[in-house]
Amino acid sequence: MIKGYKAQILNIYEKIREEELNLSKERRKEIIEKLPDVIEIEKQISRLSIELSLSSFKPIKNRDLYISKLREEINDLRIKRSELLVCNGYPMDYLNLHYRCTKCKDTGFIGTTPCSCYKEKLAEIYYNSSDLKSVLERESFDNFNFDLFSKERSDNYPSSPRKNLENIVENCMIFINSFQSNKDNILFYGTPGTGKTFLTHCIAKALLDSGFLVVYRTANSLINDLRKIRLEHDSNLEDLLLNCDLLIIDDLGTEQITNFTLTELFNLINEKLLREKKMLISTNFTLDEILKTYSDRITSRLLGNFTVHNFYGNDIRIKNNLDKKNIALK
Repeated sequence: MIKGYKAQILNIYEKIREEELNLSKERRKEIIEKLPDVIEIEKQISRLSIELSLSSFKPIKNRDLYISKLREEINDLRIKRSELLVCNGYPMDYLNLHYRCTKCKDTGFIGTTPCSCYKEKLAEIYYNSSDLKSVLERESFDNFNFDLFSKERSDNYPSSPRKNLENIVENCMIFINSFQSNKDNILFYGTPGTGKTFLTHCIAKALLDSGFLVVYRTANSLINDLRKIRLEHDSNLEDLLLNCDLLIIDDLGTEQITNFTLTELFNLINEKLLREKKMLISTNFTLDEILKTYSDRITSRLLGNFTVHNFYGNDIRIKNNLDKKNIALK
């Protein structure tokens, strides 16, 4: 796990336990004021429980009978306590310490195995780190609409935009379903408005929901991060970019191209390949533009270590806007 996240999630559980302990104290304070007989019964139960524990070390005649009577008396007192609480409108477990997760008792682990609630909290933290939380509330495979893409094939391409996208989505689903075992990286390229960013968000959500750490950066914001790492020695940011399960770099080609940009971008891509930490990169550039813009070291890795998918067709964003305006005019 990325350093800092483990401490963050353990702090969440510590806070939960502290809050529940304080609530338990407040409930006990209320019962002391309103139903002091319940507290007195609890004291009797506690005294008899201690006596039961000590009975193993005492020379007692008819020990089994004595222990049986103690247990029966404790049980009767517990029933009496429960009845008294219920008759006064309280649940039977009102004085107990309550757990938000009864499986792990708010520790996050069942033995050494992370509890399902741990994974949920970890996914929430990952969502916040991905910078995609609000976007992914509306963009996912659940609302992916193939009907937006043309079924008509032009002579320039082997299949229609819709068929092409269906094939890309099918390959991306394989990438998602085998994420832990595959070593794939993905490069989306093609004209604007053909579904690259939307599909990127769909992949990000699917992996985040499965508990993987996905970090999203535009090319511009990534270069800013790399500059911060080099100039300010931000090791936590460097750790996040290098060791996240999937780094998404959106709109490659929109960043300012400088010697620093080319050097640091190569170093990042190369290091992640060496660590076998996956990347998904999207760009509006053609392959020729990629080859002309970036160094041979970068392009050899982009075209040699990434599964390349070409997006084409009409700009569906423009089409959607025109459709909305036409509806409004009717």
